[in-house]
Amino acid sequence: MPRQQRQKGQSGYYHIMIRGNERRNIFRDDEDRYRFMDTLYEKKQGAKFHLHAFCLMDNHIHLLISEGIEDIALVMKRITVSYVNYFNKKYNRIGHLFHDRFRSEAIEEEGYLISLTRYIHQNPVKANMVKTAYEYPWSSYNSYLDKNHFSKMLDMDTILGMFSPDKEIAQRIFKCDINLLPPESFIDIPDDNDIIDEVMAKELFEKALLESGIDLDKCPKVELAKMLKEFREKTNLSFRKMSIITGLNKDKINRLLKS
Repeated sequence: MPRQQRQKGQSGYYHIMIRGNERRNIFRDDEDRYRFMDTLYEKKQGAKFHLHAFCLMDNHIHLLISEGIEDIALVMKRITVSYVNYFNKKYNRIGHLFHDRFRSEAIEEEGYLISLTRYIHQNPVKANMVKTAYEYPWSSYNSYLDKNHFSKMLDMDTILGMFSPDKEIAQRIFKCDINLLPPESFIDIPDDNDIIDEVMAKELFEKALLESGIDLDKCPKVELAKMLKEFREKTNLSFRKMSIITGLNKDKINRLLKS
């Protein structure tokens, strides 16, 4: 199947995830992590893009980026090509390092930016690598609190400004807020090896509707729940993303999937 063109977000904000091919580690030591951060810093010069949050895990990366003067696809190509060249040369290897293309999710609602920032910084806690986001050195959490040298490469005013126009007050609220569990689900490493774009997911859903003859407005709860469960198993989409594609309220989707 030919690759579907990525859908452009209107806000210009994106949650980006890159993962290692076959789930292998893309960072083997701290030198690799510093090199990736140096690459981010280098490639964003000249307002090519804006970096609002990041988290480097062993075999995947989460970024909250907004577009600058360069298209997000070109931004990610320049970053990944540079890092892969470094990695392959250092470890005397050839071939792919990252799994296919990067995954992207456009963030259109302002409120989700805070939820996403919380989600990104909670990744190491979720993976039981640390007990609190503060303990993890390879995310932007401490940068927001003026605690490390990555602060210079981050564009923090957008997120902090959502808490308070006063930076010190905003940082205090940020510190409390980020340690809350995020209520939303965002893109992450799926349970299988398939990664599906939103366009492909929408086509899959429309095909399922046609084949089953289901009318969303009149479909019995049991049949709709069964179809939605099968759809989520195939796509691994969040409730919010399923809501966008299906037009159903995400709370309703949540109830149906749990029924």
